[in-house]
Amino acid sequence: MKPIYSLLSASILLAGSTQALAASDKKPLEFKDVFDFRYAHDSVLSENGQFLSFSAQPYRGDGSGHVYDLTANELIAQVPRGVKPHINKSATWVAFTQKPSLLAQETASKEDKKKLPLQLVLVNTKTKQQQTFDNVVDYQLSNDGTWLAYREKADDKNKPSNSDTKDKDDPVGIAPDKKDKAYELVIINLNNDNLQRIKRVGQYSLSPTGLGVLFNQISDDGSNNRISFVELSNSQQHILFDEPGITLSQAAWHPQGQKVAFYQGNYVTNDARRRHYQLTLWDAKNNLTKQVTNPQEWFSAKTASLKWSEHGERLYFENRPVLDTKEKQHKYKDDASLTDFETIRAQKGLKIWHNNDPEIKTREVKSWEETNKHRHYQAVYHLNGERIAQLSDPRTPNIELNTEAEFLLVSNDQPYLEQIMYKGFYRDYYAVQVSTGAKHFIVKESPFTPSLSPTGQHALFFKDQHVWLKALDSQKESVLTKAIRDAIFADDKHDYPEPQPGYGFAGWQLDGSIAYVYSKYDIWAFDVNTQQATRLTQGRETHTQYRIVQLDDNKLGFAHNETLLLKAHNLQNKQTHVATLALDSGKLTTQLSGKARFDLVKKAKHSDKIIFTKQSYHQFPDYWQTDTQFSKPQKVTNLNPQMSQFAWGKKPELVQYKGYNGEDLQGVLIKPANYKEGDKVPVVIYFYRYMSQRMYDFPKMELNHRPNFPMFTSNGYALFLPDIRFEIGHPGRSSTQTMINAAQKLIDIGVADPDKIGLQGHSWAGYQSAFMVTQTNMFKAVVSGAPVSNMTSAYSGIRLKSGLARQFQYESGQSRIGKTLVEAPELYIENSPVFFADKVNTPILIMFGDEDGAVPWQEGIQYYLALRRHNKDAIFLQYEGEPHHLKQFPNQLDFSIRMMEYFDHHLKGTPAANWIKQGEAYTAE
Repeated sequence: MKPIYSLLSASILLAGSTQALAASDKKPLEFKDVFDFRYAHDSVLSENGQFLSFSAQPYRGDGSGHVYDLTANELIAQVPRGVKPHINKSATWVAFTQKPSLLAQETASKEDKKKLPLQLVLVNTKTKQQQTFDNVVDYQLSNDGTWLAYREKADDKNKPSNSDTKDKDDPVGIAPDKKDKAYELVIINLNNDNLQRIKRVGQYSLSPTGLGVLFNQISDDGSNNRISFVELSNSQQHILFDEPGITLSQAAWHPQGQKVAFYQGNYVTNDARRRHYQLTLWDAKNNLTKQVTNPQEWFSAKTASLKWSEHGERLYFENRPVLDTKEKQHKYKDDASLTDFETIRAQKGLKIWHNNDPEIKTREVKSWEETNKHRHYQAVYHLNGERIAQLSDPRTPNIELNTEAEFLLVSNDQPYLEQIMYKGFYRDYYAVQVSTGAKHFIVKESPFTPSLSPTGQHALFFKDQHVWLKALDSQKESVLTKAIRDAIFADDKHDYPEPQPGYGFAGWQLDGSIAYVYSKYDIWAFDVNTQQATRLTQGRETHTQYRIVQLDDNKLGFAHNETLLLKAHNLQNKQTHVATLALDSGKLTTQLSGKARFDLVKKAKHSDKIIFTKQSYHQFPDYWQTDTQFSKPQKVTNLNPQMSQFAWGKKPELVQYKGYNGEDLQGVLIKPANYKEGDKVPVVIYFYRYMSQRMYDFPKMELNHRPNFPMFTSNGYALFLPDIRFEIGHPGRSSTQTMINAAQKLIDIGVADPDKIGLQGHSWAGYQSAFMVTQTNMFKAVVSGAPVSNMTSAYSGIRLKSGLARQFQYESGQSRIGKTLVEAPELYIENSPVFFADKVNTPILIMFGDEDGAVPWQEGIQYYLALRRHNKDAIFLQYEGEPHHLKQFPNQLDFSIRMMEYFDHHLKGTPAANWIKQGEAYTAE
């Protein structure tokens, strides 16, 4: 018999070898493995907290709709290719749109893709059975789940003829707008499957209580257009308005389901932008109609929105000043017109850029197309008193709408449109009273958004590194934070040549008596009458930053005895936990914590159910459920069980190093999966600005402009994510010195092979990496995405996506020069890689999309040509038709593969791919 200790030793050795075997069994990630990782999209939680639904979408492939019963904590239904879930108020149904398969989409022509059918799938939450409805354009469900209304795109065989609604003997010739399509409306009683069909329906709206459906019918020539109502109890139709060309733009039912508000217009005015739509209220039970009249010289156009307050005492609608008559277009029509100056010049293509224009032309065009062309202003109709209050207007065009608030924040950026191109974005702010439309001034020319009390008596704003309180009636201002010496209220990480922002506002007590403000670490309560401050958290002592989590968008303020949900992020160890704060007792309680990141996602409207995620580098952020007491948290989903198959990399570590001027900085180091202590390994440094807060983030499992972290750490690389801080006027040299310090730290601690360190950055980090190799030979390969290479040319360029002049980026923004090109040309040259291309000794791969709307892709060409002229090792990847970040999947995959091939060759010594050795010849085949 063997000694007992020998048996024990053998058991321990066997266990150790089994663990080693298990570790060695894990395989490195391949690019195709990334395709399978699924994320939850469009998550919805039923109002009673019982059901959770979302669409689980892989990076590449067909996803599925998921329905979970949280009471049983189980998955009860999956819908193949189900997207955009909707749960009706009684939670009897979960509805999904079922899109075509990826194969069908990829093999269809561009024109045929528009014709691919969509299905509607309903999941019965009680029986778990599914019903499918074909060719669905859109749908609506009643609150109790009894009624379903949807429009059906008929196939060619069953396509209704025009004769169904058209009077052939008396054609009118009032055509609908091109985008206004009519389909067959199907109304189904889901309890007994009885259905009714109504042909050629444009807009429709189902009463939430199941009273009926308001709809309009459109004939090809407008002769039989009408707005009607069908009672669901007896299927009877009632014509409300019947006249040639009449149309319906939007409809919104009162929350109680008896009244409906809608806009009615008429196609007889063929200019949809100038067509007047009459706001109408109709009482369906009593058949009473009321027209809401806009103020004189105002009208509501086709795109105006409608929204009721939660209890239906207010109807929010939109309007705009009456527009000038559209100018007559001169076109060629006869021989005389061919030589008529006015007609000829009318065909010109011209935009006049004038020095007195508030905006440069490209920005003016963008503003016109995206905002001004269909701009409406916010108004409200008060049912009690039957009166209108105009809330926003051309003098205060911007508004933050909360349908439950008595006071709203409005602003005006029009006086500051010109200075956007060099100074940034500023506005004048006001408070508007919902009941009357009266406005009270808050602050002028502010880059920061104020906070308005629920009562409208006070506002907070940030200026000169302090929080100010303003009494709006008296316009009296006072500084709240000036006397507090042991807290920081201005962002001390802000390194831009512009006003220093604050840490933000946390909210108000409902009665407006207390304002809640953030310092760097803590939440402070300020009594607006005494202006006395109380610190509610103890974050400064533990370097923990506390922030209130608001899961209800319509919440106006906090009750004095409310318990708040908090996010707590430790700025030293980077852990993020969840806490609660009882306002009446001041009790602060940590509820969820650990070496992870916890995030609150949703709270049910009518129960205490809470959904949260827990994540780390090795743990996918699956959904968990708990209650407001955080008792017995349960994991709900397991979306990516395949993770256990892969060698993912070691647990991330925080590395301390010094910035360019000696300040303490941190970076996240992730060693390769097979790392053994003492190994010196190839390192890829991925960076932008501050990155250490990602310590406990699960890595994005996608392929795009950045490295896929586990792809590198499971294939022999260490990955490093450093913090970078910049010096105003000298962003290039300060970031370079910081990066040298960070890389040297990796060498000093024995992880990085000094001959195998590479850089990868995109956009602002693309610039930094392009500049760094002009100053140091420390890095052995660089992949630089969308870099600015010549600040002198980029300064006077345009951001094509927004139409903005790029000057503000250099004078007050990210590029941090802080002066104009005329004031300091030497700084623009000093910070431009293109002027030092001859100093580059590091192989560099430059990537650009040739439709980049943020950085002109010619910036990449300039750098490539300068490097080429000096015979440097430079390759330029031009992705056709791509914006600032790659969007097309083939290009995303291609760049990801090339990035790894490039680093594999230069950092690992693998043979160079042909495109690295000799490029690829152009062919037109």
